[in-house]
Amino acid sequence: MQKNNSHWSAPAKLNLFLYINGRRPDGYHELQTLFQFVDIGDQLAITPNHSDSITITPAIPGVPLTDNIIYQAAIMLKAYSSLPLGADINLTKNLPMGGGLGGGSSDAATTLVALNQLWQLHLTEDQLAEIGVKLGADVPVFVRGHAAFAEGIGEKLTPIEVDENYYLIAIPDTQVNTAKLFSDPELIRDTPKRPLNQLLRDEWKNDFEATVKKRHPEVAKALEWLLKCAPSRLTGSGCCVFSEFKTKSAALAVLAKAPKDMQIYLAKGLNKSPLLDDLARQV
Repeated sequence: MQKNNSHWSAPAKLNLFLYINGRRPDGYHELQTLFQFVDIGDQLAITPNHSDSITITPAIPGVPLTDNIIYQAAIMLKAYSSLPLGADINLTKNLPMGGGLGGGSSDAATTLVALNQLWQLHLTEDQLAEIGVKLGADVPVFVRGHAAFAEGIGEKLTPIEVDENYYLIAIPDTQVNTAKLFSDPELIRDTPKRPLNQLLRDEWKNDFEATVKKRHPEVAKALEWLLKCAPSRLTGSGCCVFSEFKTKSAALAVLAKAPKDMQIYLAKGLNKSPLLDDLARQV
């Protein structure tokens, strides 16, 4: 076991498009979406040990340890060994909860990838992805670490290379309840499935956007401002919205004009997750 403290990236993602194709008998929704990573995210510092316990600092107010997705990921991984494996995990949380940037899913995936290496369990990427989907539909794309077209509930992944644009990501001061969003009778949930080559040619949209804007005026306000500057839309089923630019200078020019009360970040799209670089340094 590697006992040194190591630092691991948990990058954010954007859904460059997201369509809801229907509801399955089990209650899940069929989706078509395009995931790309960006160069902002959370950071995990992990020190493995033989304590047989998982500690996570700092604690998240109001969230018991057993409900923390990082803890759940570690416990699921521990089941693959008879040794008293443990770890001390320190989370630097930069991404908002419920923002649609995949923060929790990314944290869980980084935990799986990192501890598999640090505990020397030798599970394959496919095995880690299978564990990950039990934690959340978005976890496998973070485990695999490549931009991808996703179908099913988001777990059927096709790696893809798309333009690594620059983005302005605005974080409105609100939280979206995904369960309430899915139960909204006005939610678009019957977009016809299309082949990937057609989706890449068509104008990109997010089927959650209209419902989120209706329920959250803060999101509508941020999106209205961004749309004056560049193509913009919602990411995931959260509150965050983004604009895309071909050059960093174009993005910075718009950022300089942003309202003072708007929380907004510059980010670059990445087809390869920085988590894979962290892993390569450990191997």
